[in-house]
Amino acid sequence: MSEIAVIGGGAWGTGISIVLGRKGTHGIRLWAHEADVCESIAQKRINEKFLPGRRIPDTVTASNDLAATLDDAKIVVSVMPSQHCRALFERMRPLLPPDAMIVSATKGLEEGSLLRMTEVIAQVLERSDRSSPAVGALSGPTFAQEVARGDPTAITIASKNPELLRMVQQEFSDPSFRVYTNSDVIGAELGGALKNIVAIAAGICDGLGFGHNSAAALITRGLAEMTRLVVACGGRAETMAGLAGLGDLVLTCTGGLSRNRSVGVELGRGQRLPEIIAAMHGMVAEGVFTTSAAVGLARARMVEMPITEQMHAILHQGKSPREAIHELMSRSGKSEGGGS
Repeated sequence: MSEIAVIGGGAWGTGISIVLGRKGTHGIRLWAHEADVCESIAQKRINEKFLPGRRIPDTVTASNDLAATLDDAKIVVSVMPSQHCRALFERMRPLLPPDAMIVSATKGLEEGSLLRMTEVIAQVLERSDRSSPAVGALSGPTFAQEVARGDPTAITIASKNPELLRMVQQEFSDPSFRVYTNSDVIGAELGGALKNIVAIAAGICDGLGFGHNSAAALITRGLAEMTRLVVACGGRAETMAGLAGLGDLVLTCTGGLSRNRSVGVELGRGQRLPEIIAAMHGMVAEGVFTTSAAVGLARARMVEMPITEQMHAILHQGKSPREAIHELMSRSGKSEGGGS
């Protein structure tokens, strides 16, 4: 039985472990930073902290030991928050099996460098004594609770490596978890990261008491600016019409389980960001971290992203949410085929 390592014991890392573990064809090793998560899984077969109520198969073992988790792993699934990706892979670099395939399931951008997660991973693992590892990005509309419950779910694995695409599609798919393949890593990763920003904006509209018209307009124009940046960075516009683009955007902007949307709702109701984050008890809303990087990337590529700019002003400059939405609506008239 081959081994799959999942690095990150949050809700999504646990959800992926449940999907892989319920097939019974692999040994799944889940690495969690938090000792209480490992203890909860070992004793109760439940991650009470991040994914309560969802039993974890016996084929999944949880550990704080990175070396033991990575030992002889054929596939390594990276599910840590984006701001920890570089440091964790620096620790993992001497421990990774040389032929392991790396799958990034983190939806974010690195602040400062503006790099996507597969770019961070490739940069850290680049060595002069061997070829670069096979790296892919897993993205799409997935709430961990629903995946763990066994609800029908479709997701995309994106990579330039045909063998990684074949392996992940084969090993991750089951009757309730359908995996599609895509060669557009840029589009898949940027779609997964940027939709979190639009979801915060959608939540703000809800928190301000606006209705469905506002949400529909925001999702549509959010998709337009996401697509502009994806194309400017070398990705494909059609990827934004698929699971990693429109699919994930709709889910995150409208679903009650969306952490990014929930942050926006509380901002719209007048809560301050530090209070909102403190109330999340360790859970991460990636859009909060991604917004600064997205603004930097858009400016570097000279792409107009008004929704992203306004979310950055709210999150990091203390701008009033109501004022930000008013400014979005008061911009000069545009053609729908042109700017946002």
